[in-house]
Amino acid sequence: MTDLFTLDAEVRTDTGKGASRRLRHANKVPAILYGEGKEPVSLTLAHNKVFRAQQEEAFYSHVLTLNVDGKPVECLIKDMQRHPFKQIIMHMDFMRIDATHSVHVNAPIHFVNEDVAEKKGGAIAHHINEVAVSCLPGDIPEFIEVDVAGLEVGQTLHLSDITLPKGVTSDELAKGESHDQAVASLNAPKGSSDEEASDEAAEETATEE
Repeated sequence: MTDLFTLDAEVRTDTGKGASRRLRHANKVPAILYGEGKEPVSLTLAHNKVFRAQQEEAFYSHVLTLNVDGKPVECLIKDMQRHPFKQIIMHMDFMRIDATHSVHVNAPIHFVNEDVAEKKGGAIAHHINEVAVSCLPGDIPEFIEVDVAGLEVGQTLHLSDITLPKGVTSDELAKGESHDQAVASLNAPKGSSDEEASDEAAEETATEE
Protein backbone atom coordinates (compact mmCIF):
# COMPACT_ATOMS: atom_id res chain seq x y z
CA MET A 1 0.00 0.00 0.00
CA THR A 2 2.82 2.42 0.88
CA ASP A 3 4.26 2.15 -2.63
CA LEU A 4 0.94 3.38 -4.05
CA PHE A 5 1.40 6.66 -2.21
CA THR A 6 4.86 7.29 -3.68
CA LEU A 7 4.89 8.41 -7.31
CA ASP A 8 7.75 9.35 -9.61
CA ALA A 9 7.36 12.64 -11.47
CA GLU A 10 9.41 14.56 -14.00
CA VAL A 11 9.50 18.32 -14.41
CA ARG A 12 8.21 19.39 -17.82
CA THR A 13 8.78 22.65 -19.64
CA ASP A 14 6.39 22.12 -22.56
CA THR A 15 2.92 23.27 -21.55
CA GLY A 16 -0.37 23.95 -23.27
CA LYS A 17 -3.13 21.79 -24.75
CA GLY A 18 -0.96 20.40 -27.54
CA ALA A 19 1.78 19.31 -25.15
CA SER A 20 -0.74 17.74 -22.77
CA ARG A 21 -2.33 15.85 -25.66
CA ARG A 22 1.04 14.44 -26.72
CA LEU A 23 1.75 13.34 -23.14
CA ARG A 24 -1.56 11.48 -22.89
CA HIS A 25 -0.88 9.70 -26.17
CA ALA A 26 2.40 8.56 -24.60
CA ASN A 27 0.54 7.22 -21.53
CA LYS A 28 1.67 10.11 -19.37
CA VAL A 29 -0.39 12.33 -17.07
CA PRO A 30 0.24 16.10 -17.05
CA ALA A 31 0.12 17.58 -13.56
CA ILE A 32 0.96 20.67 -11.54
CA LEU A 33 2.48 21.01 -8.07
CA TYR A 34 1.82 24.19 -6.08
CA GLY A 35 1.52 25.56 -2.55
CA GLU A 36 3.61 26.52 0.49
CA GLY A 37 4.56 29.85 -1.10
CA LYS A 38 6.62 28.23 -3.86
CA GLU A 39 6.29 28.61 -7.61
CA PRO A 40 4.03 26.09 -9.35
CA VAL A 41 5.88 23.32 -11.16
CA SER A 42 4.52 21.46 -14.19
CA LEU A 43 5.03 17.71 -13.96
CA THR A 44 4.58 14.46 -15.85
CA LEU A 45 3.66 11.12 -14.26
CA ALA A 46 3.25 7.59 -15.62
CA HIS A 47 -0.43 6.94 -16.26
CA ASN A 48 -0.39 3.27 -15.18
CA LYS A 49 1.07 4.13 -11.77
CA VAL A 50 -1.40 6.97 -11.19
CA PHE A 51 -4.37 4.94 -12.36
CA ARG A 52 -3.55 2.08 -9.98
CA ALA A 53 -3.02 4.43 -7.01
CA GLN A 54 -6.22 6.40 -7.50
CA GLN A 55 -8.30 3.24 -7.24
CA GLU A 56 -7.56 3.22 -3.49
CA GLU A 57 -9.94 5.30 -1.39
CA ALA A 58 -7.11 6.43 0.90
CA PHE A 59 -5.26 8.00 -2.05
CA TYR A 60 -7.48 11.08 -1.83
CA SER A 61 -6.85 11.83 1.85
CA HIS A 62 -3.36 10.38 2.31
CA VAL A 63 -0.07 12.26 2.38
CA LEU A 64 1.60 11.44 -0.93
CA THR A 65 5.29 11.54 -1.80
CA LEU A 66 6.21 12.82 -5.25
CA ASN A 67 9.76 12.03 -6.30
CA VAL A 68 10.28 15.10 -8.48
CA ASP A 69 13.39 14.38 -10.52
CA GLY A 70 14.57 12.27 -7.60
CA LYS A 71 13.77 14.77 -4.83
CA PRO A 72 10.90 13.76 -2.48
CA VAL A 73 8.08 16.26 -1.96
CA GLU A 74 5.18 15.60 0.40
CA CYS A 75 1.82 16.69 -0.96
CA LEU A 76 -1.92 16.03 -1.22
CA ILE A 77 -4.01 15.45 -4.32
CA LYS A 78 -6.32 18.47 -4.67
CA ASP A 79 -7.95 17.85 -8.03
CA MET A 80 -8.12 15.16 -10.68
CA GLN A 81 -9.70 15.45 -14.12
CA ARG A 82 -10.91 12.26 -15.76
CA HIS A 83 -11.98 11.54 -19.32
CA PRO A 84 -15.81 11.58 -19.48
CA PHE A 85 -16.07 7.95 -20.63
CA LYS A 86 -12.59 6.45 -21.06
CA GLN A 87 -10.50 5.17 -18.17
CA ILE A 88 -7.99 7.96 -18.56
CA ILE A 89 -6.68 10.47 -16.02
CA MET A 90 -6.49 13.76 -17.90
CA HIS A 91 -4.78 16.05 -15.38
CA MET A 92 -3.83 16.22 -11.69
CA ASP A 93 -3.25 19.02 -9.18
CA PHE A 94 -0.97 18.38 -6.20
CA MET A 95 -0.56 20.73 -3.23
CA ARG A 96 2.68 20.82 -1.24
CA ILE A 97 2.29 20.43 2.52
CA ASP A 98 4.29 21.24 5.62
CA ALA A 99 4.09 18.90 8.62
CA THR A 100 3.59 21.92 10.92
CA HIS A 101 0.79 23.54 8.89
CA SER A 102 -2.87 22.50 9.15
CA VAL A 103 -4.53 21.26 5.95
CA HIS A 104 -8.13 20.91 4.76
CA VAL A 105 -9.17 17.53 3.38
CA ASN A 106 -12.36 15.57 2.72
CA ALA A 107 -12.40 12.33 4.70
CA PRO A 108 -14.75 9.58 3.44
CA ILE A 109 -17.39 8.26 5.82
CA HIS A 110 -17.68 4.54 6.58
CA PHE A 111 -21.10 3.71 7.99
CA VAL A 112 -21.24 0.71 10.33
CA ASN A 113 -24.04 -1.30 11.95
CA GLU A 114 -26.63 -0.30 9.37
CA ASP A 115 -28.20 -3.74 9.63
CA VAL A 116 -28.63 -3.28 13.38
CA ALA A 117 -30.48 0.00 12.88
CA GLU A 118 -32.67 -1.28 10.06
CA LYS A 119 -33.88 -4.19 12.20
CA LYS A 120 -35.91 -1.56 14.04
CA GLY A 121 -38.14 -1.25 10.98
CA GLY A 122 -36.60 1.63 9.04
CA ALA A 123 -34.17 2.24 6.19
CA ILE A 124 -30.87 4.08 6.53
CA ALA A 125 -30.44 7.16 4.32
CA HIS A 126 -26.99 8.73 3.81
CA HIS A 127 -27.09 12.53 3.57
CA ILE A 128 -23.33 13.00 3.10
CA ASN A 129 -20.56 10.55 2.23
CA GLU A 130 -17.53 12.58 3.28
CA VAL A 131 -16.60 15.14 5.93
CA ALA A 132 -14.53 18.29 5.37
CA VAL A 133 -11.95 18.37 8.17
CA SER A 134 -8.86 20.30 9.23
CA CYS A 135 -5.79 18.83 10.90
CA LEU A 136 -2.03 18.50 10.68
CA PRO A 137 -0.85 16.28 7.80
CA GLY A 138 0.19 13.55 10.23
CA ASP A 139 -3.34 13.38 11.66
CA ILE A 140 -5.25 13.01 8.38
CA PRO A 141 -7.77 10.17 8.83
CA GLU A 142 -8.19 7.64 6.01
CA PHE A 143 -11.89 7.62 6.85
CA ILE A 144 -14.39 8.62 9.52
CA GLU A 145 -16.37 5.76 11.04
CA VAL A 146 -20.01 6.53 11.81
CA ASP A 147 -21.90 4.00 13.93
CA VAL A 148 -25.64 4.21 13.24
CA ALA A 149 -26.68 1.35 15.55
CA GLY A 150 -28.20 3.76 18.06
CA LEU A 151 -30.55 5.46 15.62
CA GLU A 152 -34.27 5.05 16.20
CA VAL A 153 -36.87 5.26 13.42
CA GLY A 154 -37.34 8.91 12.46
CA GLN A 155 -34.05 10.04 14.04
CA THR A 156 -31.21 11.86 12.27
CA LEU A 157 -27.51 11.76 13.10
CA HIS A 158 -25.69 15.11 12.73
CA LEU A 159 -22.04 16.14 12.45
CA SER A 160 -22.04 17.13 16.13
CA ASP A 161 -22.94 13.52 17.01
CA ILE A 162 -19.78 12.16 15.36
CA THR A 163 -16.59 11.61 17.35
CA LEU A 164 -13.66 12.75 15.23
CA PRO A 165 -10.11 11.47 15.78
CA LYS A 166 -7.80 13.44 18.05
CA GLY A 167 -6.47 16.58 16.39
CA VAL A 168 -9.18 16.58 13.71
CA THR A 169 -11.93 19.23 13.55
CA SER A 170 -14.97 19.66 11.32
CA ASP A 171 -14.79 22.61 8.90
CA GLU A 172 -18.58 22.94 8.87
CA LEU A 173 -19.04 22.91 12.65
CA ALA A 174 -16.32 25.57 12.91
CA LYS A 175 -18.72 27.89 11.05
CA GLY A 176 -21.37 27.64 13.76
CA GLU A 177 -24.36 25.57 14.92
CA SER A 178 -26.33 26.36 11.75
CA HIS A 179 -23.81 24.24 9.83
CA ASP A 180 -24.46 21.09 11.86
CA GLN A 181 -25.18 18.96 8.80
CA ALA A 182 -27.37 15.87 8.79
CA VAL A 183 -25.21 12.79 8.21
CA ALA A 184 -27.65 9.85 8.22
CA SER A 185 -31.27 9.12 9.08
CA LEU A 186 -33.25 6.02 9.91
CA ASN A 187 -36.29 6.64 7.74
CA ALA A 188 -39.68 5.16 8.53
CA PRO A 189 -41.34 2.91 5.95
CA LYS A 190 -43.57 4.78 3.52
CA GLY A 191 -47.05 5.36 4.82
CA SER A 192 -46.05 5.06 8.48
CA SER A 193 -46.74 7.69 11.11
CA ASP A 194 -43.03 8.49 11.29
CA GLU A 195 -42.75 9.40 7.61
CA GLU A 196 -43.14 13.08 8.40
CA ALA A 197 -40.01 13.00 10.57
CA SER A 198 -38.04 11.50 7.69
CA ASP A 199 -39.27 14.21 5.35
CA GLU A 200 -38.16 16.88 7.81
CA ALA A 201 -34.64 15.38 7.88
CA ALA A 202 -34.49 15.44 4.07
CA GLU A 203 -35.69 19.06 3.99
CA GLU A 204 -33.07 19.99 6.57
CA THR A 205 -30.29 18.54 4.42
CA ALA A 206 -31.57 20.33 1.31
CA THR A 207 -31.63 23.64 3.19
CA GLU A 208 -28.05 23.18 4.38
CA GLU A 209 -26.86 22.47 0.84
